[in-house]
Amino acid sequence: MAGLLIAGTTSDAGKSVVVTGLCRAFARRGIRVAPYKAQNMSNNSAVCLDPTTGEPAEIGRAQWIQALAAGAVPEPAMNPVLLKPGSDRRSHVVLMGRPAGEVSSADWVDGRRALGEAAHAAYDDLAARYDLIVAEGAGSPAEINLRAGDYVNLGLARHADLPTVVVGDIDRGGWFAASYGTWALLEPADQRLVAGWIANKFRGELALLQPGLDELRRRTGRPTYGVLPWHPDLWLDSEDALDLVGRRAGVAGAPGATGAPGATGAPDDTVRRVAVVRLPRISNFTDLDALGLEPGLDVVFASDPRRLADADLIVLPGTRATIADLGWLRARGLDAVIRQHAGAGRPVLGICGGCQMLGTTIGDPDGVEGAAGAVVDGLGLLDLVTTFTAAKRLALHEPAGYEIHHGRIEGAVVDGQVVAGPVTGTMIHGRLEDDSVRADYLARTLGVTSTAGFPAARQGRLDLLADLVEEHLDVDALLELAEQGVRR
Repeated sequence: MAGLLIAGTTSDAGKSVVVTGLCRAFARRGIRVAPYKAQNMSNNSAVCLDPTTGEPAEIGRAQWIQALAAGAVPEPAMNPVLLKPGSDRRSHVVLMGRPAGEVSSADWVDGRRALGEAAHAAYDDLAARYDLIVAEGAGSPAEINLRAGDYVNLGLARHADLPTVVVGDIDRGGWFAASYGTWALLEPADQRLVAGWIANKFRGELALLQPGLDELRRRTGRPTYGVLPWHPDLWLDSEDALDLVGRRAGVAGAPGATGAPGATGAPDDTVRRVAVVRLPRISNFTDLDALGLEPGLDVVFASDPRRLADADLIVLPGTRATIADLGWLRARGLDAVIRQHAGAGRPVLGICGGCQMLGTTIGDPDGVEGAAGAVVDGLGLLDLVTTFTAAKRLALHEPAGYEIHHGRIEGAVVDGQVVAGPVTGTMIHGRLEDDSVRADYLARTLGVTSTAGFPAARQGRLDLLADLVEEHLDVDALLELAEQGVRR
């Protein structure tokens, strides 16, 4: 079996980008390739089908996109363990696509042992069915305090004898130190697995970088397999909340977004402003990427009442903790701004947890989100009642959209949504990725004519990424590395 692990110097270093690009590049060569990530910690997820049961299952959004890049059908084995943070110390566990309790920092070692066994079994199963597996690490392999229980970085590499390439974000500075430091902190048995380096988001003249690349090789004995440039039109469905820093619609370089070619940084009078409430436990914020492609919209994430007050459209996105984030909303005075906005006849859109917040009451009789028996008032903008139950609903919708939620809503739901004047709520993620659904909504609420094609744009960016990978990475050498395995 052939396989390669892409690890990173840090979170958000570019692991997902490199894996996605390599999946598309290898698939272009006619290789049956599959992505894999033993463990994700993310509130951005997607729904796929479990091939063994035919039932809906939940995996990390990044692996869903990577499967799309590879031309493979997404499945739970591609992300066997998904941790969805519920607090700073406790995460909800999704194992092979289904809910599987919780794990806390207190039982981190023992709680992860069984997860690691399941994750490695999923890798072995996937590797038996595909020609090549491109695996993605998590965080950094040099988190030596966690090495004993690691099953996603070098723990995985040892299990499957995977050569490992470490990627780092050179745009932030310190890439040489982070790369060398990663290698230096590893024990010799783990150092043996590290085959080389990749620099991500480089701006500048490569010739100026070369002396450092030569010195890094001299000190570690490992080559750099390429330097990916920063590119304004490259954007991917994110799995990491770190991507929200400075994020507008997750679409850097998209028409109408700050940083786009020709953008002035401030929309003109014809552009409608969309403010997405940046909830503390925001989830599936990729729902808004399609809006970010529209040249007639300026999409921003905001947590200040003043940033919402002048918006043409306010969006309440999904959240991992509806009741807690509703409390946060009220504490900041955002509830009053949202009510005033709707009262003035301006549109409000709620998605999943955001939809639940727009209703009359939210009840949690079983303590799914916190104290058992809790009942709180919603914003009262939609005539619906939410009740949390232990069973999670997972569902796929055609031609676009999926459901992932515990809360069940009761109300006048028509075609998956509830509408009251300018206020719309839906429990379906990804509806706006359908061009016709998005066009109808924008025309009805903002009088904006949609001109973007989201599915085509997604395929275009995957091809762009693969083009960059082909041009700037030594793909042939990486393929040879994956096929030959760890050098002895």
